[in-house]
Amino acid sequence: MPRLAAVPLTLFALLAACGQGQNQTAAPAVALAAPAGQYQLDPNHRSLVGKVQHMNLAPYSLRFTRFDVTLTLDPKNLAASSVEVTLDPTSVRTDYTGDYKGTHKDTPFNSFEEALAQGPKYFNAGQFPAVTFKSTRVESQGTGRMKVTGDLSMLGKTQPLTLDVTVTGSMAEHPFTKVGALGFSAVGTFKRSLFGMDVGVGKFLGDDVTVQFDGEFKQQVAPPPA
Repeated sequence: MPRLAAVPLTLFALLAACGQGQNQTAAPAVALAAPAGQYQLDPNHRSLVGKVQHMNLAPYSLRFTRFDVTLTLDPKNLAASSVEVTLDPTSVRTDYTGDYKGTHKDTPFNSFEEALAQGPKYFNAGQFPAVTFKSTRVESQGTGRMKVTGDLSMLGKTQPLTLDVTVTGSMAEHPFTKVGALGFSAVGTFKRSLFGMDVGVGKFLGDDVTVQFDGEFKQQVAPPPA
């Protein structure tokens, strides 16, 4: 999916279990009614969550609050469509309630979120301020479903990532904005060690990261000439 700022990891554990062995209720797919054009993410109706297995007990979730997705849509020729995502890793949130400073005496960070965002073993945002995803191929998988393959770039490395995309809503004209609108969900899985983020792999954290995006988009329409 999009221009990210792409997106949850210990890393996204930043793009959920799409047929990768984790059970998840699939969103119902709908036909594309939105017209061709450029679409921008609605910042008030979107989420990006990642999960990574913790202590071989349960997936641990991370969510991100600052990311952007842009979409070029051609419903009559989906292969001509594209998406870019940009994710700000400093926006990671875990809702961790423990005493991080008390249990990490030598840490230079004030919180678990700060350690994830800035720590050299994690996102290292001071050196790598963005995580991005740029699609390279969009394939139809039937009505309202697509497979989007692209390049995920993080920590100075780029690896391929395939996302299963489901169109969850689509309008030729939104009743309020009067422009085309659509919503979709996207899920995918990758190995964080391929990007050099291998802390805890095989010990207390899993290597596989799953990511799920849900969001609404509105068509960008140029204003009429003066």
